[in-house]
Amino acid sequence: MSVSVIEQAKIQAEVLIPLVKALQAELGEARANALVRKALGDLYRRYGEEFWQAKNETNLGKAVASAFSTYARDDALAYDVIEQSEDAFAFDVKRCAYAEFYKALGEPELGFLLVCTADFAAADGFGPDIKLARTQTIMQGADHCDFRYRRDPAGST
Repeated sequence: MSVSVIEQAKIQAEVLIPLVKALQAELGEARANALVRKALGDLYRRYGEEFWQAKNETNLGKAVASAFSTYARDDALAYDVIEQSEDAFAFDVKRCAYAEFYKALGEPELGFLLVCTADFAAADGFGPDIKLARTQTIMQGADHCDFRYRRDPAGST
């Protein structure tokens, strides 16, 4: 049986939190966080590209719903789908075990850096015509996360 994404995140946190804190102490928070965002962004963008190519699905709603179900596995997320179509997948996360985990550690800002910023990088990997908008996260104290994936044909030019 494979390890769920939430369990992977918990395992990774054991290494990444002390590493990021050491980088912040050495380089300053802004510089260290930018370095972490770039390194993880490149990784998650590649994951997004690999997922999109392997999925070979033109229906954005179906493709993103499939990817998202992986992150929700093991009751990691509770969410409401707002729109699912050929060119959109919009949903609100109402409960997030990733945020609960990082808040219990007293590190929600690192949770946002290590978990939430990956969403935009992965979406970039889906292609230039796929855009993600999100204005708030549970990790940053909101009552829900508002994910809005849309196909923007102008973005592919």
